[in-house]
Amino acid sequence: MNNSEKGGSDTPFGANDGYMPGFGNDFETEALSGALPQGMNSPQKCNYGLYGEQLSGTAFTAPSHQNERTWCYRIRPSVKHSHRYEKIELPYWKSAPCIDPDVISLGQYRWDPVAHSDKGLNWLTGMRTMTTAGDVNTQVGMANHVYLITDSMVDEYFFSADSEILVIPQEGRLRFSTELGVIDVEPKEIAIIPRGLVYRVEVLEGPARGFVCENYGQKFELPGRGPIGANCMANRRDFKSPVAAYEDREVPSKLTIKWCGQFHETHIGHSPLDVVAWHGNYAPVKYDLRTYCPVGSILFDHPDPSIFTVLTAPSGVPGTANIDFVLFRERWMVMEDTFRPPWYHKNIMSELMGNIYGQYDAKPKGFVPGGMSLHNMMLPHGPDKNAFEGASNSDLKPEKLENTMSFMIETRFPQHLTSFAANEAPLQDDYIDCWSDIEKKFDGTPGKKIAVLNRE
Repeated sequence: MNNSEKGGSDTPFGANDGYMPGFGNDFETEALSGALPQGMNSPQKCNYGLYGEQLSGTAFTAPSHQNERTWCYRIRPSVKHSHRYEKIELPYWKSAPCIDPDVISLGQYRWDPVAHSDKGLNWLTGMRTMTTAGDVNTQVGMANHVYLITDSMVDEYFFSADSEILVIPQEGRLRFSTELGVIDVEPKEIAIIPRGLVYRVEVLEGPARGFVCENYGQKFELPGRGPIGANCMANRRDFKSPVAAYEDREVPSKLTIKWCGQFHETHIGHSPLDVVAWHGNYAPVKYDLRTYCPVGSILFDHPDPSIFTVLTAPSGVPGTANIDFVLFRERWMVMEDTFRPPWYHKNIMSELMGNIYGQYDAKPKGFVPGGMSLHNMMLPHGPDKNAFEGASNSDLKPEKLENTMSFMIETRFPQHLTSFAANEAPLQDDYIDCWSDIEKKFDGTPGKKIAVLNRE
């Protein structure tokens, strides 16, 4: 494969060899000089004997500012990467609707990190679905997964017709070799793999564990900044799409497809990663979370967590997302006379959180790296007693939250637990008790009340 190697984790920023900057840009790239037609998309004969083919991420008649497509110039058309299909079972990868009558999704839940197995697992066999929401058949909603990977895919490939996939590594490094080029990702980075794009996942450093949000609906986009203006939050230049790379390999290969929640495989005699050149705006992308510039209060009151939105996938209701991806990273806390951690609340949206590293300020204990929590729609949640008392009585000088990076996947749909999440994943049965010792302070008399912190 023609591809430049990544510089390494010590040089995460800047212009990277092998990547092109921008989010939603119209790119053009070729692995062989002259492979990309100029001034047209579909010449009568393509250079190098290539086949021209369009990959469409939206309907042809979508408004022009929303239309997404990429023209690919490949060694074989993708009809040659398809043969008769045979249904297979991946029992731990579930799709919505997945409502187990023996599982109660109503509640506040938290899990320790899902442990690695002693058997080899790849991208497909190592996927563990935690929650589902919506309906994959009507292309609304999402699913949240944990991946546990020890083995690279060898002469195996995959694509999802159901969803685009947001990858959030927590440990280990992965390589996504896609039709449109190569993306390497590691903790503190994310990647988005578009619906319909063929790829192979290899382990660069393992074992690898992380989170996956599978988006059945409209694709992720950057949130509107409104009065914030043109800068801060996630900037377009910090998203990186790969340059063209291709494989010309005649070897027995297996292609697995996820379609309407079912998995099917077909066998072909060559690699399907054979795109020599491409141009368009429908492409995989990676993003370094350390480049996210938070915006917050500088006088009083904690803003809504939506201020930390990195990506949003719209629904049909303006301002109510199919999915919001929200990041809680290192930042300064400077508000005056303000309870600084997230306040107690109930939300029409359902919220799944994951900890990439460090300590989350509203839950100093129990919410550990690799762990997850779920607070479903209209269920109350917020700081435990020690977090509340500590924040209520602290000296409100400027303070920097350090060594912390957590995220939230928020959706307009209730999230249903899978049987795996309820019965096999390391569920913290005592999580609900973290609020049990919150005391009544009210005694009918005016004045601010003082409580003693539990130091145990």
